[in-house]
Amino acid sequence: MKRDERADAAAIRSLTGRPWWGANELLAFVLELAALACLCWWGSTAGDGLAVHLLLGIGLPAVAIALWGTFAAPRARIRLPLAGVLVVKAVVLGGGAFGLYQVGHPVAAVVLAVVMVLNTALAEIFRHRPPAET
Repeated sequence: MKRDERADAAAIRSLTGRPWWGANELLAFVLELAALACLCWWGSTAGDGLAVHLLLGIGLPAVAIALWGTFAAPRARIRLPLAGVLVVKAVVLGGGAFGLYQVGHPVAAVVLAVVMVLNTALAEIFRHRPPAET
């Protein structure tokens, strides 16, 4: 069995008996997508001119994707210590919340930021807690 297949099998086994962990991981994925959408929205409204709107609207999420994939994804190319991963997550997810604030939705931005912080905290707690024996 290849290394990636072993990791996938371990992830599937860890879902057994841990529905809250699985739900939190799904929420984390949705929040990551929301952050990218907010960065795109903010970037496409920032600056003057069509070229700047396109550059920032595509560039900000692209940079966030590159950072996430390199440092924060489960199969990241560069494995950082937990503090480094949390910094990358704060930059990307916090950037999404800040982008939502910048386009004129401060209450939604605060709610999004709070949900992101709680989700990340729970994800770290769940990752370090062994699954319940069934």
